[in-house]
Formats: sequence, structure tokens, C-alpha cells
Amino acid sequence: MDSPALLAHLRRELAAFRSCLDGDLSAPVEHCGDWTLRELAEHLGGSNLWAAAAVTEGHGDLRPDPAPREPAALARWFEDGCETLLAALDSDPDRPAWTFHPPHTVGFWIRRRCLETLVHRWDAELALGAARPLDARLAGEGVAEVLDTLAPRQVARGRARAPQSALRLRATDTGASWTYGPGAPVATLSGTAERLLLLLWGRMPLDDGGRFGWEGDEEAGRRLLTAGPLTP
Repeated sequence: MDSPALLAHLRRELAAFRSCLDGDLSAPVEHCGDWTLRELAEHLGGSNLWAAAAVTEGHGDLRPDPAPREPAALARWFEDGCETLLAALDSDPDRPAWTFHPPHTVGFWIRRRCLETLVHRWDAELALGAARPLDARLAGEGVAEVLDTLAPRQVARGRARAPQSALRLRATDTGASWTYGPGAPVATLSGTAERLLLLLWGRMPLDDGGRFGWEGDEEAGRRLLTAGPLTP
């Protein structure tokens, strides 16, 4: 997806997450350790400010102040941070920016913040009991980002083992496919783009009621997916 489309999605996903802050901020977030919705909001809002500084100040050293405790103040803080982020990203996507992985451009952050927000919007809505579906094309972009950016970073940081063979992932709803690892794929894992993305982010188990299909060497494919977390 191109940067204008991702930026439009980012605006919508940020607004959807903000709406969740009118709910129970003490609700536990299932896939984020012992975080509550309030702590998830602080994480996402602080990350937005960190990314904005990476663009406008050219470094990744910002340590945002703690978010307010009072619910209305927290919501305003989150909204202000969204505006700061969107203002920073309203620029030429090819403009240089500090990033933790290539490309070192504003476009990197448009994509990264959009897809981070997508997953955490789903987390927040799930915490409140009403997770809405993910846009299929955007979820597919998220799968691509895991494989081309997040997984290599996890390997480089020693959090996951480098793949020794290749796994093909195929989205049954969009027809898109991606390959993770070297050489010809030893197996193909099929599912909707949403389910593949949630699987890679640890939000959905691989053995989830037949929602995924396998072709080829399933055992080898499973080993590739369990060689360490592919996302932070």
C-alpha cells in the first residue's frame, strides 16, 4: 500500500482507538501481559510521540512523560499526541528520518504507526468485548511488515532464530502471498489476511478451529513459526 493510503488508515485507526478510551480503562488486555487498557493507551500514545520525534528531531531517544491518570486527561493527552504524530507525518514520504530499520524515511513511520495502531486498536476493542474486523488489504500489509521488518529485527536482537528454510503464507481472501526464509518454500500456510496477521502478532493460536490450512511439510512450517516471536 502507498503512503497516502496508509496515512488515511492511520487516522481512522487512531480515532477508533481513541473511542475505546471512553470505556473501562481497567479492562485487562489479553495479549499484552498484565496491561490494562489504560496502560495500552499510554504505550501507544507514548510510541506516537517517540515516532514523531524520530521524524522531526532525527533521533530515537525521546522518553515521553508518563500519561495522566485521570480518564479525561488521558484521553486529551492521547488526542494531542495523535495530532503531533499526524503533523510530523504530513510530509514527503521519501524525506529522510531516523528509523530503527530501513528505509530511513518518513514513509517508514507512516507504515509502522499505521500497523502498530491497527493491532492495538484490535487489542483495545477485544478488551472491551467488541473487536471489529481488520481491513483485509491493511492486514496483508501488516503481514508483509512482520516478514520484511519486524522478524529480521527480532532475529538481529537475538529474540528469534534465523529461518533455515522458507515458509509461504497465503491470504485466502485477497490472494496475496509472502515468503519468509531462504530458498523455495517447504510449506504453505493459508488463512485470511486478518488471521495471518493476528497469528504472527501472537493474538491467535495456530491450532484455532481449522482457521488455517497447510500444504507441504507442515512440521517444518510450524518449526519456522515457533523459532521465537517474530514481533516485539
